[in-house]
Amino acid sequence: MNPAGSRQEFARLIRLNADRLDLARAALLVAAEEYPLLDPRPYLDRLDKWAYRVVETLGGGRGDPLATVAALNHVLFDEERLRGNIKDYYDPRNSFVNEVMDRRLGIPISLSLVYLEVARRADLPVAGVGLPGHFIVGVKTPARTVFVDPFHEGAVLTEKDCAGRVAKIFGGRMALRPEHLEPVSPQSVLVRLLNNLKNIYVESRSHAKAHAVIDKLVLLTPDDWAIVRDRGLVRFNMKQFKSALADLESYLNNTAEAPDRSAILKLSKSIARTIEKKG
Repeated sequence: MNPAGSRQEFARLIRLNADRLDLARAALLVAAEEYPLLDPRPYLDRLDKWAYRVVETLGGGRGDPLATVAALNHVLFDEERLRGNIKDYYDPRNSFVNEVMDRRLGIPISLSLVYLEVARRADLPVAGVGLPGHFIVGVKTPARTVFVDPFHEGAVLTEKDCAGRVAKIFGGRMALRPEHLEPVSPQSVLVRLLNNLKNIYVESRSHAKAHAVIDKLVLLTPDDWAIVRDRGLVRFNMKQFKSALADLESYLNNTAEAPDRSAILKLSKSIARTIEKKG
């Protein structure tokens, strides 16, 4: 699938599956932008097979969250040897599901996505949990919720453990709040994956790749004007002045109190002058 085709398919998937997003398929379409020859089917089949093995391992223990965690962890971390890539955390491959499944290496969000998609195929009650700075999952039953860290080979976490992770990441400047432990939507999982890629590409000044990622974020979160601004800035760096100006003006028109308003306004005026000179 060529990049244009993967973008169209991604847009169609988001439009038709707003309530029940197929995260694995969406994430593989994100990867297809980087890997034009990528065929999603073998990876989706592999997820199905992993889920089947989880069901076999779990047996009759579906009502027990710890048994659910044990079955998922056994297949994904003991048998398949998925691991967090501690040595090269910011390698973009850690965010592409095909690479995560092939290399058995990922980061919290991508490993959590695999965990979620295997659990969904096994019809197990697992949801994403967006801790600040570190994504995990939660296995929820009417009696209790068990938190699991796929980046650390399925380690089971208490609320106190989660608070400790957040405090460590932010040097004590942020405290865990109850809403941080609430389950998040599949769209939020995908947004987090894309934001991670966006940050990597912006930092490395890979403008075309950043643009492709931000386009998908705009589809997912059309009212997030900061994302529209970021696309405008990337388009400016790509010398796509008219489309950059349109994005920056949309941002200004919808964020009257933005702290960077004066800087964006100044840039917009400069771009408008450039366009005028070019005729």
